[in-house]
Amino acid sequence: MGKYSTNTKKAGKKAKDPNNHVIALNRRARHDYQILDKYEAGVVLTGTEVKSLREGQASLTDGFAAFDDAGELWLEQVHIPEYLNGTWTNHSARRKRKLLLHAKELTKISRQIEDPGLTLVPLSLYFKDGRVKVELGVARGQREFDKRHALREKQDAREAQRAMRYRNLRGVV
Repeated sequence: MGKYSTNTKKAGKKAKDPNNHVIALNRRARHDYQILDKYEAGVVLTGTEVKSLREGQASLTDGFAAFDDAGELWLEQVHIPEYLNGTWTNHSARRKRKLLLHAKELTKISRQIEDPGLTLVPLSLYFKDGRVKVELGVARGQREFDKRHALREKQDAREAQRAMRYRNLRGVV
């Protein structure tokens, strides 16, 4: 590639892939919980649910994952609104959705959440190679003073970054 290359891609920038994009984030979970471990799981969906997700509509704020009596993992209380152009075959917005994980991962997760105070929360919902995936986090609830402490640390780091930026712009005297 010479000086006057016809390649329009910028170095260091990834091309935006329409099959790999985030649908919904659960920022509330990252605030309310301390995330101990993360897992990626597939989600069993109907056609209208996928179409609704392609429009970028979902809410993970009230969602959680739980095991049933058969040892299968289910995603509950996640809101995927009905597809507007759907017919009588449309889905219900807050139905239980089965999660797909390997058997070893399922046993590992079930052992982890046996401890009191641990739960399984969805952190993000996204497309990966055309398939819908959910990032699950094994989490422990934070107390109010822990949340305040985390916010204070973020604010202090932000102020230090601003001070360094201002000092670098001004020049060293």
